[in-house]
Amino acid sequence: MITVLIVDDQPLQRLGFRMLLESNPDTEVVGEAGNGTEAVRRTTDLHPDVVLMDVRMPGMDGIEATRRIVEAGGRSRILMLTTFDLDEYAHAALRAGASGFLLKDAHPEELLAGIRAVAGGDAVIAPALTRRLLDTFAHQLGGAPAVTDPRLATLTDREREILVAIGNGWTNGEIAERLVLSESTVKTHVGRVLAKVGARDRIQAVIFAYDLGLTRPR
Repeated sequence: MITVLIVDDQPLQRLGFRMLLESNPDTEVVGEAGNGTEAVRRTTDLHPDVVLMDVRMPGMDGIEATRRIVEAGGRSRILMLTTFDLDEYAHAALRAGASGFLLKDAHPEELLAGIRAVAGGDAVIAPALTRRLLDTFAHQLGGAPAVTDPRLATLTDREREILVAIGNGWTNGEIAERLVLSESTVKTHVGRVLAKVGARDRIQAVIFAYDLGLTRPR
């Protein structure tokens, strides 16, 4: 059972999410919050597996709330939801430590799949935003790659190869096929890479790879 905290300043929106999640056999709503400050407090109290976090709210917004929840070091993962298809929101949310970003007009099955993915340690981004986000990360970089981060020295050659593959957006299956490895071996390598670079999930590993110039959009 995946426990979920719903955060949105619109009561009707929260009700809609609650009805969807309570009709699903593997999700349980453990609470609601109407703003970022309340979201931080309730996450600390309830320790949900996933926080469905609205971006734009009065007072503390969802991005700042996400940053504070992540910095607190708890196990809760954040899935950001917004009505607005704006790159700066998605980019800021992922930088703050969110594990996913979906638009509120996503189909119910897409939202449920996103919750399951985030709860399982994976990441999800609205398809319309994925390519633009990767371009944004690349455009923010300067000329020469800054490959001096000490965390890189902790990676084996194979793990660094896996990190570059993650940065290129390859799935475990694609990595296995291209590097001639079994998927179980790839999963082991991915887990070690995430642990060594301090990434909560694959999205954070992608950001790490782009920041260091290890991968760039084709």
